[in-house]
Amino acid sequence: MQLGINLGYWGAGMDADNLAVAKEADKLGYAVCWAAEAYGSDAATVLSWVAAQTERIDVGSAIFQIPARQPAMTAMTAATLDSLSGGRFRLGIGVSGPQVSEGWYGVKFDKPLARTREYVEIVRKAMTRERLSYEGEHWTLPLPGGPGKPIKLTVHPQREHIPLYVAAIGPKNLEQTGEIADGALLIFPAAEHLEDTAIRHLRAGREKAGKTMDGFDVVPTVPLAVGEDTQVDALADMFRPYTALYVGGMGSRKQNFYNQLAQRMGYEKEAAEIQDKYLAGDKEGAAAAVPRQLIDSTTLLGSVDRIADRMQAYAAAGVTTLTLAPAGFTLDERLASLRAGTQALERAGLA
Repeated sequence: MQLGINLGYWGAGMDADNLAVAKEADKLGYAVCWAAEAYGSDAATVLSWVAAQTERIDVGSAIFQIPARQPAMTAMTAATLDSLSGGRFRLGIGVSGPQVSEGWYGVKFDKPLARTREYVEIVRKAMTRERLSYEGEHWTLPLPGGPGKPIKLTVHPQREHIPLYVAAIGPKNLEQTGEIADGALLIFPAAEHLEDTAIRHLRAGREKAGKTMDGFDVVPTVPLAVGEDTQVDALADMFRPYTALYVGGMGSRKQNFYNQLAQRMGYEKEAAEIQDKYLAGDKEGAAAAVPRQLIDSTTLLGSVDRIADRMQAYAAAGVTTLTLAPAGFTLDERLASLRAGTQALERAGLA
């Protein structure tokens, strides 16, 4: 199992620290550095900045939002980043959510599975440098009856095949991801629930495509906080607002994929309470309602030995790249967490 690092969003006041974290991860041998985007910093600019100042670590988009870019633009960006980084780019995409898609980009959030499938097909065709033509429900290239003609990408990617990942949460999305992608980007992964909540759906998609899970990259993002085992409860409290935001407030009452995931892990009553309080404006009450076990099972908390045990559980569940989001109030604390991550991986016998 490999380790990755997730820098989250740029512009949150830790930008210089984020670059230092990426450089340290590069020195420590982390496999990939991911950057996110929502409605603030864009991932492509951040990744080009990081790639220019690192040597070995891959850089990945987690995610490029599908409503933000036409698929041909995503192919152009992926080819450019792969060329500039010397073949170190990983393309992660996702549909985002209805509030961002419709509120920020003005793109109707409908038929996300069909839209994702067409998007992947167009991106992959464009990156083969064939002349681009496509007829689908959501995209038709070139537009009929106009001056457009099939053209091909002029940039030569460093590699013939750039790894493509899809961010997936729901069962149908996970199955399709197994069918059409090279990897899956997961969030709030509990090792003991991973087979039921994700792996079996990914496997079904792989089988549908006539493939196995061999070579398919399962990539969950897991917050990391290092301390004594006697401090686990306090460490878990650090992530209460984060968990409450996603389970309670990320999306509408009817369309909150993270809330539905918590329910599938057995927290139906608790997920409803968190959402009720969060949507009513009681963010502190929502955070307090998050079960400690939900946090503990979806993060890495405590000593290096305890974290190593959890890493073994993730590897046994089918994780191939474990992406860490190290917590810390200072840069030194975040760098120490990175080093603890590599120590734990070695102690777990997974390096």
